[in-house]
Amino acid sequence: MSILAVIAVVSLTGVTGDRFYNQPQLAVDTIAPRTIIAPADGEFEDTKTTEAKRQEIRKGAIPSLKRDPEVTPVIKENLKKILDSISNIRSVAGEFPFLEPSILSLPSQATLRQSDREQWEEIVRVTDQFAETPLPPLESLLPDDPSLVTPLRELYTYAGEASPQAVQDVMTQVMVARAGYQQAIAESQTTFDTELFQTHQTTLLRLSDGDWEQIRRNILQAGDRILTQGIPQGVSQSLLQETIQAQLENEDIGRSFSIEVLTQTLRPNLIEDRDETKRRSEQAALAVEPVIVSVSDGDIIVAKGEQIDQATFVLLDGFNLSNRQINWLGLGSYGLLISGAVGLVVFITLKTQKSPRRRDWILLLCISLSTPVLALVKFPYNNNLPAVGLLTSSLYHPHIAVTQVILLSSITGISQEDIQWDQLVAATIGGLIAAQMGGHLRSREEQATLGLRVGFVQTIISLAWNLGSSASADTIWYILLPEAALFGLSGTVWIIVALGLSPYLESLFELLTPIRLAELSNPNRPLLTKLANETPGTFQHTLFVASLAEAAGRKLNCNVELIRAGTLYHDIGKTHDPQGFIENQQGTPNKHDHLNPYESAEIIRKHVTEGIKMAKKHKLPKAIRDFIPEHQGTMQISYFYHRARAIAEEEGKSPDSVDESQFRYEGPIPQSRETGIVMLADSCEAALRSLKEATPAQAVIMVNRIFRARLQDGQLAESGISRNELNAIANVFVEVWAQYNHKRISYPQAALEPRR
Repeated sequence: MSILAVIAVVSLTGVTGDRFYNQPQLAVDTIAPRTIIAPADGEFEDTKTTEAKRQEIRKGAIPSLKRDPEVTPVIKENLKKILDSISNIRSVAGEFPFLEPSILSLPSQATLRQSDREQWEEIVRVTDQFAETPLPPLESLLPDDPSLVTPLRELYTYAGEASPQAVQDVMTQVMVARAGYQQAIAESQTTFDTELFQTHQTTLLRLSDGDWEQIRRNILQAGDRILTQGIPQGVSQSLLQETIQAQLENEDIGRSFSIEVLTQTLRPNLIEDRDETKRRSEQAALAVEPVIVSVSDGDIIVAKGEQIDQATFVLLDGFNLSNRQINWLGLGSYGLLISGAVGLVVFITLKTQKSPRRRDWILLLCISLSTPVLALVKFPYNNNLPAVGLLTSSLYHPHIAVTQVILLSSITGISQEDIQWDQLVAATIGGLIAAQMGGHLRSREEQATLGLRVGFVQTIISLAWNLGSSASADTIWYILLPEAALFGLSGTVWIIVALGLSPYLESLFELLTPIRLAELSNPNRPLLTKLANETPGTFQHTLFVASLAEAAGRKLNCNVELIRAGTLYHDIGKTHDPQGFIENQQGTPNKHDHLNPYESAEIIRKHVTEGIKMAKKHKLPKAIRDFIPEHQGTMQISYFYHRARAIAEEEGKSPDSVDESQFRYEGPIPQSRETGIVMLADSCEAALRSLKEATPAQAVIMVNRIFRARLQDGQLAESGISRNELNAIANVFVEVWAQYNHKRISYPQAALEPRR
């Protein structure tokens, strides 16, 4: 243990402390111990300042835009549909003007065409009297509605000049035009779901066909020009209207309608051209001239007592005057820091893990080294803290994982000079989420969902961190958001990597995660299928023992998944000779009736040794294999032991001549609370099943009697189960027994007979 701790400190210090190996003593912000003069003329590039400027250019780049190939045709098609619908309604309304202007002026024709029912009745009443000879005085015929006066005066004048038949023909044309107009208005109300047409219907239906075609053509051309130029996201309505007005500045007829229809139809059709944006931002960044610091031979680079700035440091480092060497003090202090971190992990591990093995310490060290090693080799998106958190939490304990993630994050922040803090903070929080939740997940699906959560959280944190440095809103959406999303995706990928490694680590290091235990408890596993098919009685015994042990383990806050899996395999050795155990005989002759006690005891003992062989053959983890010998401990096979003593006495030998060791299991006795609970459950199972009419109080007395026998025999001495906990276990066993042994309804005989 101590050697591994030293190895951990040395390896972590060596990998993460590289900044101390070649550290300038005359660094930025230090005080010059003496005046330093330039030994020659020199020009040196300040790479740090240059890269900072380029990074600033990259973040502040204005995104390049391109027309959306899907949106633009849709906008054009919608505009064309609106104009086509208006053309159809105009065709229903009929041509305008429908009479020669010499007969009726255009305003009069419009008034007559759009007159309502009451107005039309007045018009008909008046014009019917125009057939009289001579014509009656007009003033006596005019209605009260002033809007009808001018059209009727013009008709009266025409009636005085033309024949009655001509007047009748004019009225017929007016009536036809009015009917078409009314039908057009009705269709417009079902065609348009906005007030666009209703607002401009008078103008639109009074236009001549030539004027309408000109307006239609101008609208389509203006729309094409604006869409070709492009409409960016977020453009204001007022700015869009100004653009439209500029395109229609030479239009007089229908100008108001043209502006409104284009304003309602046009919408942003520009999207970011990410490749071009990236290319231009990188091109602009590379166009930044390198920051050059120059000095002449004999010039003072820095005077004694002055603080060294970045430019001064570039000159000192360029002339190899920065006094680079191993910073032993810094490296030693850093080593002490690493020692404290290792000590804290060791302390938490010993608190949460019972007797960790050497291989456990090795695995924890390897997981810890993965983060700094990836950073050292400049692996892309090397913040693998989510994977570290998930692996350690699921393989060992969430408390160890949380401690490990926090310490690794701190070490990374201290050890690296050029660090992206947004990514480190986001990865740390993602790692803490994985560490806290990883040990509580019970399926691979839940772990996969965890990966999505970690990725989402990392995206949000990375984006929020960089919002303050954003030059524009466009930069947020087109540069920062994709970068944050990509970093968030890396968190999900690290979770996937951890999921892929987990089964191999479980097998290689013989570790048991809750998911691995659930997989081992699958009844379709080969050994469990063999147990159920070849030893059905033992299988039923196993299920009841598992119910007892799980309930007791839950009461004592033990590893319930481990108890269940271990119990399912504890008697697999009975499959080597199923008929050697009474629960599988099912009414067949008992083979032990024809064997001597020594042979019978050997068969009984053999179910442990054979079970261990089977478990090793099927590569069951050691923690599961331990249940096979420890559930029997070194207990006495009492029935055959007493039978051997009786036979010895019958043969005239001393009963003490019987070697008791041949009638005891080889052990070891239970080494954990989990195997101790299974021993007690296994001992009580047959006794509890035999109780049919007993009360719970009587059952408790019997269970406690069995417990006392195990205590007196020393079987629980190393299990960690206290005497007080035995009372709780006894009560739980009886509760489970009572649930299995509940009374059932006694059905009448008639209900059991088949219907005729």
